[in-house]
Amino acid sequence: MSDFDHLQHDDEEQLPPSKSQLKRDADELQNLGQRMTELRPDQREKLPIDDRLRAALDEYSRIKANGAKRRHLQFIGKLMRTADADAIREVVDRFDSATAAHNQLFHELERWRERLISEDNETLQSFIAAHPGADIQHLRQLVRNAKRERQLEKPPVNARKLFKYIRELNEV
Repeated sequence: MSDFDHLQHDDEEQLPPSKSQLKRDADELQNLGQRMTELRPDQREKLPIDDRLRAALDEYSRIKANGAKRRHLQFIGKLMRTADADAIREVVDRFDSATAAHNQLFHELERWRERLISEDNETLQSFIAAHPGADIQHLRQLVRNAKRERQLEKPPVNARKLFKYIRELNEV
């Protein structure tokens, strides 16, 4: 046993992150910032970010030069150091169609639509209880029209409208 063995074990827990780890963290924040720039403006409004970061995201969409875009992404990454990256990532994942969170939400909305069309009024009441901001009259009309479509074996135009309305309620 050497004289330095006890130092190595005591200091392992208290070491600051390495320079490489800090760079990886900065790159991860910058990549999240890149994903945020790809969102539609109405989706960006739902992000839990401050006004400076929101303005930086808006500015990014106006920049045309690639070098300037790269520098601005670095600036967005810098602004994100003070933001809650986990909360932002969760919201971005909900909007990003390639993520499991988005797919899970999409399937849940499809199940609601199918239950509303195929089941009774009790399902409608439970949906209204789960979504208090819903326009009940509009929702009942969409469900009624979708049921009628299904009985007459017409194309599911109203079922699509119902799904779109359910999705809008969940994005709020």
